[in-house]
Amino acid sequence: MLRSRIALIVFSALVGTVVLSGCDQSAEQPKAVAPQGTPVGVVTVKSQALTLKKELPGRINAYQIAEIRPQVSGIVQSRLFEEGTQVTQGQALYQINPATFEAELAASKAAVARAEASIASSKSKAARYKELLAIKAVSQQDFDEADAAAKQATAELLTAKAKLQAAQINLDYSHVASPISGQISKSNVTVGALVSANQTMALATVTQLDPIYVDLTQSSNELTKLKQALASGELSVDNEAQSEVELYMEDGSVYPHKGTLQFSEVTVNPSTGSVTLRAKFPNPEKLLLPGMYARASIVEGVKQAAILVPQRGVTRNTKGEPIAMVVSANNTVESRVLAVDRTIGSNWLVTKGLNDGDKLIVEGLQKIRPGAPVIVTEATPSATHAQ
Repeated sequence: MLRSRIALIVFSALVGTVVLSGCDQSAEQPKAVAPQGTPVGVVTVKSQALTLKKELPGRINAYQIAEIRPQVSGIVQSRLFEEGTQVTQGQALYQINPATFEAELAASKAAVARAEASIASSKSKAARYKELLAIKAVSQQDFDEADAAAKQATAELLTAKAKLQAAQINLDYSHVASPISGQISKSNVTVGALVSANQTMALATVTQLDPIYVDLTQSSNELTKLKQALASGELSVDNEAQSEVELYMEDGSVYPHKGTLQFSEVTVNPSTGSVTLRAKFPNPEKLLLPGMYARASIVEGVKQAAILVPQRGVTRNTKGEPIAMVVSANNTVESRVLAVDRTIGSNWLVTKGLNDGDKLIVEGLQKIRPGAPVIVTEATPSATHAQ
């Protein structure tokens, strides 16, 4: 009896111990769940007004080029300039032997004097015959002949004066002058050379370098897209900014003077599929020379609600599409497929896929996947501006 009671007490103690331990385990189980989020750095997307620029290749061309050719024939008597120097408009460059032209001018002056004397006599005779005709002292035929002689003398005077003017022009042309101001090339002829009027070979070439032109090329496809964007209101026009052009030299440095856009061609080059835009630049230091290659930045327009995001926050999926990871409203990762236009500095210009206020993940991308919970902190400046 005593043994049965002792066994019952021991059994009851064991059962109580088991029950208590079971209660403790069931009370502790809820503490072990609650998954932890991955820390990520984000950038809050903000739209802004952005002036869009386009960099175009181009070639430098002279503002004016004049090939110097003689307009009369003769022997070059002297060269009146130094090769490679600056010449001014109207400056004499060559002297062609003027002796022949001076003789022609003198003969023409004599012809004018002779015609003037003849016209005075003819007009006087015609006037007298007109008075005599009134009193029937001469016949009508005599008067008509005197009047015709006076008119013929007038025509001969006009012809003589025209020849005199031509002789003066030829004499003036014996002084070969520069039609423009600019830098002159080497001379292709020497003193004593025989030149002829309007010959094929130029005596020299004068090139105006200040101001100077830069001819830029833009694909017709890009130009069409730009016009459509402006027409739809996606881009707005800034007339003052869009007429300004910035030039980059062959070594990558920025040209110190700004240029102005002059015009755009209305035809497309069929071999290149591009159109030409011409800009004019001041060139006082003569840094720009015809034939040089250059790149220029032109303003396309102003995008009022542009979204720029760091390049580090945009990757590519297996299809090659740009994607971004953003934080959803419940602090989980959401994948977005983007449409990007171009890079601007260290940022992408995004046209579709992101909205104002979205939180773009730029730090911790390797540790997350779509749907995973995250702990959000603002990204460091170095991450935001990373290339």
